[in-house]
Formats: sequence, C-alpha cells, structure tokens
Amino acid sequence: MRPVRTPSRNSRTSKALTFHRVEGYVVCELKMVDRLANSEANSKRIAVVEGCFGAAGQPLAIPGRVLIGEGVLTKLCRKKPKARQFFLFNDILVYGNIMIQKKKYNKQHIIPLESVTIDKVPDEGDLRNGWLIKTPTKSFAVYAATATEKSEWMNHIGKCVEDLLLKSGKAPTGEHAAVWVPDSEATVCMRCQKVKFTPVSRRHHCRKCGFVVCGPCSERKHLLPSQSSKPVRVCEFCFVQLTAEGAAARSDSLGRLGSKFHNMSDDDDDDDSSD
Repeated sequence: MRPVRTPSRNSRTSKALTFHRVEGYVVCELKMVDRLANSEANSKRIAVVEGCFGAAGQPLAIPGRVLIGEGVLTKLCRKKPKARQFFLFNDILVYGNIMIQKKKYNKQHIIPLESVTIDKVPDEGDLRNGWLIKTPTKSFAVYAATATEKSEWMNHIGKCVEDLLLKSGKAPTGEHAAVWVPDSEATVCMRCQKVKFTPVSRRHHCRKCGFVVCGPCSERKHLLPSQSSKPVRVCEFCFVQLTAEGAAARSDSLGRLGSKFHNMSDDDDDDDSSD
C-alpha cells in the first residue's frame, strides 16, 4: 500500500503501497481522519481516484470520507491470481482492474468496511503475505508484495473497521460468504470425487461453501439473502443442510408462537375466573 503524500509532510513510500500521513503519522487515528475529512488535499486525492475510474465508476467524494491509502495487491480470482489496485478509505474499500498504472482503472468494486472481517492466510508456494477479506456478500484472498505491506494493510483495515463500529455502535458482522476455491485447485468434483472436469464437464461453484463442484452435484438453488435476492446455485450437501436449518428455524418460530398463544389463553382463563 502506498502512503498518501502531501507536499509539506513526510511520507514513507514503497513501490506498491502508499499510506497518507499527517505530521509523520499515518492517517488512521480518528482525530487525524476528522482533521483531513474536509481538507483540500483530501478532496484532490479523492478526485484523482474518481478520475482514474472515469464515468463508469461511482462517485467517491462524500462529506467525512478520507482516503487513507492505496496500493497494488494480488487478488486470488476464480481462474488465477490477478493484480488489482486497492484504495482504503475510512469507511469503504475500493478496488478495480489496472488498465494503466496510476492513470486508468475499470470494473470498480466498493465494499463497506463495517461489513468487513479480515483473517490471516498461511503462505503456500508462490502465494505469500496474504489475508482474507470477508463480507456477507463476497469473500476473497489478497496478497501483498512483502510481509511488511501485509502487516500495514491488515492493521489499517482493522483500525478503520474498529473505528466505524465504535462510531455506529453496531456489532461486527457474524456471517460471511465463503471464499471460492480457485478452479485450478480442483481437477475433480470436490463433493462426489468422481466427475473429472473437462471442456464439456464444466466447473461450478457452490455459493454456500465455495467448493468447485460438477453440474449433477449442484443442480439445486437456495436463497442466500446476504448474497442475492434470488436463489443461487448450491451443492447438494449444502442444500440439504440449509433446508434442515430452515425447517428447524420455522419449527422453533411456530413453537414460540404457540407458546405465546397458550400463555394468552391461560391469562384469559384467569381473568374469567376472577370475574
């Protein structure tokens, strides 16, 4: 992540990472964020980011929003790891495809930080210095160039999330979407362990568990409200589990409702007898 520079302040910069600083400190503490919120320097930096995404991007400048830092991270996508430009604000995380470095990005994604949870990922082969970004709608792994950058990213995202929840009084998000297993990690269906993937026998992803599964093992759909307003593809295993959980929840709800009416009936009997 690259520190945000201002002409009159010191900043520490690496090739891929920039964190904006005030009086030598990274802009992450609440007091510093408040000081920069409506400053000209912050407005200019956000305007530059908006310009890089062009007309297809969403407006990013709103009162109180501060650009904390930015940098290039490797995002583990479905097909393969890909470089993406990330921007950390005090309330959102924005990322997009790199068309021209520092000049043009597309496919803008905006993630509200109050729904974000981060988790460590163990190093594996060439994929090192990574962590998980988990939200109710989508979860994925990203990787920094160095262990130091990983630590800085995680610390500052964590601090922003903590401050947001403190301000709003909300509890941390409990449920998160599964991280999808990359296509390259599965040559056969991860459920039946029988179907081999070929150009004809395609890979599919269960939206509940994130496993790579074959068509016959993922013919079902189930409503996952945090991910979509319509039923989404799930594997047979998760479908059975979700259906059972739904039935148990309905049974519990009916039980509480029945108990409520039973208690009301008892109260009525008492009232009648007292007359």
